[in-house]
Amino acid sequence: MSETNERISKIVNDADVVLFMKGTPLFPQCGFSNRAVSILDHCGVAFDSVDVLQDMEIRQGIKAYSDWPTIPQLYVKGEFVGGSDIMMEMFEAGELQTLMNEKQVAKAESE
Repeated sequence: MSETNERISKIVNDADVVLFMKGTPLFPQCGFSNRAVSILDHCGVAFDSVDVLQDMEIRQGIKAYSDWPTIPQLYVKGEFVGGSDIMMEMFEAGELQTLMNEKQVAKAESE
């Protein structure tokens, strides 16, 4: 396994929910990443994010790691869920919320 794959694997497995995205949750740098953050916020779950614009190795490596060509990418309990479109479809069908509950992911702290 390459060093980049090992780094990605550690990130994916160290948190319940991880979003690889362009930008940060407060300042998304693309519409798809913005939508992904909004969906996770609506689900009320705590999540870690990785700004792929800050690390070109991760930006390219995550695509190979998941065998998925686009960013953002969502991982729940170490499993690849999908990108922005899949997240939206699952959210609208109630499947994303169900997945989060079944996997017993941590809830976001209320402000």
